[in-house]
Amino acid sequence: MDILIFAGIILAGLILILIEIFLIPGTSIAGIAGTGFLIYANYYAFDNFGLLGGYITLAAILILGFILIRRVMRSRTLDKVALKKNINSTVDNSAEKSIKVGDTGISTTRLALIGHADINGVNVEVNLQQAF
Repeated sequence: MDILIFAGIILAGLILILIEIFLIPGTSIAGIAGTGFLIYANYYAFDNFGLLGGYITLAAILILGFILIRRVMRSRTLDKVALKKNINSTVDNSAEKSIKVGDTGISTTRLALIGHADINGVNVEVNLQQAF
């Protein structure tokens, strides 16, 4: 019975790591919990099965993790979720081209390096080149 619980802890840890990598990227509860499960499984193996059992468990976790990540990456499941559309549109900035260096205007937001200003009736984003 202990072996089934031990295998379940390892499997739960690997599944949570896969969820962290492919479904919820970033540092989240799934990744922390999965890592915790795998560390506990390794600790349990070293404590109860001895040095050889601990190293075998560590190797099995690494190999099984590599195989699972490889299988998920090669499966067609990720193709269904992946973004395939390219964005080719651009922002219309033709009004900004009428503004030249040296034109004056009124700041509409705080100019802390970057802000917005109304220059020649056009609201544009400006950046501060030199502090006075």
